[in-house]
Amino acid sequence: MSDDRKGSDAVLLWILRASAFLCLAGWTWVHLYWEGPYGVLLWQDATYDLASRFGIDWDQFVGSGADDGWVQRWLGRIGWIYLAVTPLTLTAGRRSYVQWGGLAVASVMLLILSYAKYVASQYQLPMLVEHGGQILSPVLLATALALGVRHRVTVAMAMLAVVTTFAGHGSYAVGWWPTPGNFYAMITLVFGVEYESATALLHLAGVLDFVVCFAVFVPPVRRLAVGYAVLWGFLTSLARPVAGMSWDLNYWGADQYVHDAVLRAPHFLIPLYLFVLWKRRDSVDERDVEENV
Repeated sequence: MSDDRKGSDAVLLWILRASAFLCLAGWTWVHLYWEGPYGVLLWQDATYDLASRFGIDWDQFVGSGADDGWVQRWLGRIGWIYLAVTPLTLTAGRRSYVQWGGLAVASVMLLILSYAKYVASQYQLPMLVEHGGQILSPVLLATALALGVRHRVTVAMAMLAVVTTFAGHGSYAVGWWPTPGNFYAMITLVFGVEYESATALLHLAGVLDFVVCFAVFVPPVRRLAVGYAVLWGFLTSLARPVAGMSWDLNYWGADQYVHDAVLRAPHFLIPLYLFVLWKRRDSVDERDVEENV
């Protein structure tokens, strides 16, 4: 393998490391500073029935004014698990089998988190689908370490991450499911437009989201598609703190909004990985087990 190829592979790997690290770091902040969105799963009779089988009574389950209950304690502990797995994105190597397991656990945790948000949204499918890039980011890194950054499985997983992210966002933007109010708020505050113009911009963005989903499978235009995805993913992530922060808030609101941009890093870094990967057609040696698609 040439030095240029090695250097390019190193860049690709670090893009995937940054994607997983920032995503997990953002969610670590959410869990430790605020609270994870698991209440909809834990505050229900089925969860209490399960806890009661292990000898946990009602007072222990819900807590009291003086002491936290079982639910609050476990919600707090989840944040420390996120804190523990986040550094693995930077330290895991090609033979770090135990750390790969930690990255797989991180993806499962993100899946559970996304499922909780899906339930809280009254089972709106796009809410679950649009988290695909975040859910896959740690296991995508593990796959790249195990198989290589150019292996067909790694590339296919990255393409799936892009498609799910943009399909979920696009479904909301075009109005197939009720468009979240914060979508309108961000468009209005960032661009200074009225409701009608914001709706038109959202519909256009939604259509382009679906164009990206199809174009990534068309070789002549796939690099253009992921280039747009990098730009749009970055701008939509940055829109959260831009729209929400204010000089009048404590810490300018950074503690409330910056993490919203950070945890969405996979929305633009995974497309960036594909953009760099597809920048030229590399000649593939027949003896090379890694294969670009």
